[in-house]
Amino acid sequence: MRAPLNLGIDFEAFIAALESITRSQSDERVVTSAVADCLSTLLASPFNLPAVVTRTHPDRYVMYPLHIDSQGRFSVAAAVWNVGQATPIHSHETWGVVGIYSGIEGETRYAKPLTDGKPVVATEAEREFGPGQVSVCCTKDDDVHMVRCVGDEPCIGLHIYGSDIGTLPRRTFNAETGEVKWFTSQWEPAIS
Repeated sequence: MRAPLNLGIDFEAFIAALESITRSQSDERVVTSAVADCLSTLLASPFNLPAVVTRTHPDRYVMYPLHIDSQGRFSVAAAVWNVGQATPIHSHETWGVVGIYSGIEGETRYAKPLTDGKPVVATEAEREFGPGQVSVCCTKDDDVHMVRCVGDEPCIGLHIYGSDIGTLPRRTFNAETGEVKWFTSQWEPAIS
């Protein structure tokens, strides 16, 4: 088992705030709003991610675990995309908040398919988010999107989810056919 990363006092305060929010609130909209405020504060602080959790992978985006709540209430990840990399269209099956640490992330949201076999339909044009910007990426009732690195440098986002996203079964959707495939994200090990 690897030793936990020491991400500094600002990150420790952030985790303490998340623990308080998720312990005292159950309404997803209240939780995601409060988590978004905390994430904005963290991104405006002198917080820095170490190189071991900002490395790109040559073939795909990666998610490095920064904190997994011992009671399963939330997880925090550094999600890293190299230039041109993207996720498939996918669900989360929980709430999520994303803040951009560096680079530019493009996001396209889709209507949650009600049945298999129908094309997946985008609900809005791609939106772009840059450093310091925070958004609620999902709640259980509204959580289908695709994200990609749209800039000319890698994109690194801090992702907070209402579960251990590295163990939660989720869905991908084929845009043309609507075919659903279940998957579980794999945590990328931070290697020093």
